[in-house]
Order: sequence, then C-alpha cells, then structure tokens
Amino acid sequence: MWDVAIAGAGPAGSTCAAFCAQSGLRTLVLEREAFPREKVCGDCLNPSVWPVLQRLDLSARVRALPHGRLDRIDFVSARGRILSVALPAGERSEIAVKRSLFDQLLLTRARELGVSVCEATTVTSVAKIEDPQHGWEITSGDKTWQAHVLVAADGRNSSVARFCRLLPRVAKDRVALQTHLPLPQDFGHRVVLQFVREGYSGQAPVDDHSLNVCLVARPDRMPGLRRWAEERFQVAHDHPWRTITPLTRAPIPAGHNQLFLIGDAARVVEPFTGEGIYYALRSAELAAAQIIGAAKNGTELSPQRFTAANARLYRGRLWLNRLARAAVLHPVAASAFFPIGALQPALLRYLTGKIVR
Repeated sequence: MWDVAIAGAGPAGSTCAAFCAQSGLRTLVLEREAFPREKVCGDCLNPSVWPVLQRLDLSARVRALPHGRLDRIDFVSARGRILSVALPAGERSEIAVKRSLFDQLLLTRARELGVSVCEATTVTSVAKIEDPQHGWEITSGDKTWQAHVLVAADGRNSSVARFCRLLPRVAKDRVALQTHLPLPQDFGHRVVLQFVREGYSGQAPVDDHSLNVCLVARPDRMPGLRRWAEERFQVAHDHPWRTITPLTRAPIPAGHNQLFLIGDAARVVEPFTGEGIYYALRSAELAAAQIIGAAKNGTELSPQRFTAANARLYRGRLWLNRLARAAVLHPVAASAFFPIGALQPALLRYLTGKIVR
C-alpha cells in the first residue's frame, strides 16, 4: 500500500511526487511514456515558477539547462504592426526550455528524493477500495498497485478522470500544432505573439539553435495557418508537427474523496498566456501540502479545502484567459486594438504584467 500514487510524470506529477517524497511519504508515479519526450507546449517558464523550483532546490539546475533568454514580448498584428513590452530581468526572468529537458529534470529530482517511477506504464483502470483500506487500486495491464491517495496529473484528456466519470464535454473550437525549427539569424531574445488572418502563432528561442513555434486556430483554419508558417519559416510541407486537441475543456473540481486532480487534469488555461507550467507546479505543491498535512496529523483529506485552494490559484485570472481565447478566435479583430496599445502603452504593460508575473 503506497501513501500516494500519481498518474502522470509531467511537471505537475513530478512536482507533487517530489514534495510528497521529500516529506517521507511512500510515493509512486506511473507514466505512460518513456522519458525524455517532447510535448505540445510553448516551452516558456513564467517568472512565477522560480519560488516553487527553489523549494525543490532546482532553480540553478533549471538555469543550467540549454535555454533561451527572453527579454521582451513582441505583439505582432495581422497587418504586421509590432508592439514591444519588456520582460522581468535578473533572478525572476522568463526563459524558454524544451519540455524534454525540463520534464526530465523534474522527474530526476523526484527519483532523487525517493519516488518510485514506472515509465511506459499506461493506467488501464482505477477502482476505489472499500473498508478498511479506504484507498485506490490502480491497474496497468496485469499489474496492480494500491495507494491511500490517488493524484491525477495525466493532462487535459486525463484517463483517471475518465475512469472516474469526471471528464467533461469536449469543446473542439481550436486546435494547436507545435514544432522546433532552426533558430533564424538575429531572431533575438524575445517571445513573438503574432496574429495572422487564420489564427495565432507563438515563437520563442529555446536555446542557441532552436526556435519553438506554436500555431493555434479553428480546425477549418489550421491548414491555412500551417501554410503561413511553412512560408514564413521556410518549412517543408512534410515537416512533422506535434498536435493536441481539444485545446481546452471545462474545468473539473480538483478535490474528491482521496483523489486530487492537478495541472491540466483539473483546469486547462489558454496557451496564449504561457502560464500552464506555473499552474502545474503550484497546483501540485498545493496538493502535496494537503496530502502531507493529513498524513502527519492523522486526519482525513479535505477535498473541499483543496478545491478551494486550487480555485484561488486562478482567481482574478480567468477574465484574461477569456480575453486570450477571444483573440485567438478572432485574430483580425484583436489586431484592431493595436493602435490603442500604441497610444496607451501602460495598458499593454498592465496586461503583460498579468500574464508574466
């Protein structure tokens, strides 16, 4: 019987596991893929991640990874107009790191702290254990594990949520493509958030040689947006792109009876904001704190308390998420606001500050 079993070894799962193991809990992680692997992601680390990484003694190790330094954001309208906003500098700067490297480092740290990890292990069922164990039985093929607490950190299409009949309705109004390309000469230390007629593109250097390129559009407009990217970056038509759908889905209550959902398994934010990794790390830390506190005090977990804590993480932020979604769905209309940003730079700095904290 494990104290905690976690489905998914991405940033949320590995972070939750690391904190739990750091406090002496017997912690198991089940991951369907073999690391390292890439993910559809903008690869940007928001400045808010640094305090969490510091608490895992990982800040210096993350900065030692090959990465892109990001000094500014360039907003580019559908007509080519550019508005620039400076990003934080120093110890709280924003950087871009390939997910294959970042996720591998988090999982390595979890292992160092005593987490048992099973890679290439697909969870095929979960079932509640009745009295006296009050836990979960997790199955992968012919293997089974039991744990007092189960944490779903397996992404927006969470298998655990599906097995527990918690997965909400799918909204397929947008899809995303992502790839890494050779870094154009003189691209600079910047993030580019570019609107084009078909949709939206985010670009950021992840090291001295590679550029992360993300495309977001309605499904019927994605072929046109991909053709734009192929021409813009001189990409062959048969170049492989990673894809993900649905881009977002309705949120799920994060706390249930001995079951916590963290990161994208609970709520998916718009990729436009670049905050997904921060929410993954912080929601994982909040879940670990609840699990550790209950174990040390010999008390029952409070699903309501974790759900409330997770909701506070997003409070005051969702209006910006809706604004970002509208901008992706209507890129030409969003571009019409660029003259306002040029005349009122303080407004643009305010909005950027809400995104890049």
